Amino acid sequence: MTIEKVLSFEEMQVFERKSINIDLRSFANIIVAFANSDGGIIAIGISDKTRKILGVDYELYKLNELLTVPYDYCIPSVKVRIERIPCTDTYGRNNHIVLLHIEPSSVVHTNQADEVFIRVGDKTKKLSFEDRLQLTYDKGERNYEEKIVPDATLNDLDMTLVENYIKRIGYNKTPIEYLVENKNFIRVKDNEFKISTAAILLFGKNPQAYFPRARIRFIKYQGNEEKYGQNLNVIKDVVFDGTILKMLNDSLKFLDTQIIEKTYLGENGLFVKEENFPKFVRQEIIVNAVTHRAYSILGTEIQIKMFDDKLIVESPGKLPGQVSVENIRHTHFSRNPKIAEFLKVHNYVKEYGEGVDRMYNELEKLGYPPLMYEISGFLLHSIINARKPVNAESKPVNVEPKPVNGESKPVNAENEFENRIYSLIKTQKNILNIYRNFYNIEFDYKDVMETLRCSASASGELLRKLKHLDLIIKTNKSKYKFNNSFNNKNIL
Repeated sequence: MTIEKVLSFEEMQVFERKSINIDLRSFANIIVAFANSDGGIIAIGISDKTRKILGVDYELYKLNELLTVPYDYCIPSVKVRIERIPCTDTYGRNNHIVLLHIEPSSVVHTNQADEVFIRVGDKTKKLSFEDRLQLTYDKGERNYEEKIVPDATLNDLDMTLVENYIKRIGYNKTPIEYLVENKNFIRVKDNEFKISTAAILLFGKNPQAYFPRARIRFIKYQGNEEKYGQNLNVIKDVVFDGTILKMLNDSLKFLDTQIIEKTYLGENGLFVKEENFPKFVRQEIIVNAVTHRAYSILGTEIQIKMFDDKLIVESPGKLPGQVSVENIRHTHFSRNPKIAEFLKVHNYVKEYGEGVDRMYNELEKLGYPPLMYEISGFLLHSIINARKPVNAESKPVNVEPKPVNGESKPVNAENEFENRIYSLIKTQKNILNIYRNFYNIEFDYKDVMETLRCSASASGELLRKLKHLDLIIKTNKSKYKFNNSFNNKNIL
């Protein structure tokens, strides 16, 4: 890792920066919090407020004190890996910063005062007695990843999968060395290899031989409710198994083929394409289910239930750690940190804890009802409710599920020519209207909505049109401005 990379990180669930002059007891609290949560990196030698590079080379006595903290101030000791990064400090001197890499622990750690801390976003939070008991229970669940699978041997693992993974993370030793030396995937006892649950789920040739219900089941119903017996309304029932990555890839790809896409004429004269369940949100709740389900619950699988008016994902296990329905947007705890890290390497998990908040924001932006979470027994239900098109009186052009091969069906041609002419004229007027209002200032999709008095989806469609024509450029995460140097093109 380079100093430039370290400086680019924002403080978050799994990253913290601290000056060399931090108090030892305060430093212990941070280390304890990382070990009790998702692990992460603490950068020593950078000011956490100003990001000034102060380094550690000219404070070696203080550095040595800090490096003893994981062992002398944390109970039990926290295992860390130390990495030194060369840099030029604020004063122009050759220097180094130190990174402490901390793994998530399967036991609860305290400081010397017997206090327990966890990470909540970019903060270190002290737990109450009741929360500490809950964390102890959740740590027991977390430890299930490391539980040895009876009768499993090396022959149950696909070493090609391991080899592909270590290439992604830049590990230069052999697959066997990786499994033995990292994260307790394999333990050696009495000259025998003991295979962990995580190793079977991530790299197994046939994980369902040991965990029959570690799978994903898709069920599609006719109508808006689940019926039984003579009124059974299941119209599709498909099971996906294999490794965690395989069943996740397969289930998400299949779900795309079952989504209904509606095309209608929006309020501003643009044709709007709308899926009944937005792609990022439907994928994220399934990824979350696979990442955080309680694999210790062996009696059922993850179930994706699709109704006409909602999509429900049922996952075994209640919300983990300190996460609740009330704080789920901003609180994170990995029940299965090895699985979470594996999926992060494969770009399914982004930054820890950001996905849920983004789902709420996406649904709000598109005008959908908010995401719902319900707990029933030992199952967590994540619910996306569909919505009607903004222009409810507009006749959908296409309301059929997408074909499996990805080819789109021809739209209904009825009145299409007249609608297209109207759409072109109105689109041109809308673009000119936005240009006159914002030709020299930044704007976003909400500004477009207010100016044109249109829906969020129509606003997004117009912004996409402007970007496609190189008429606007992005200035930050959500803002745009008109591009005065765009190539001459026909707007329509």
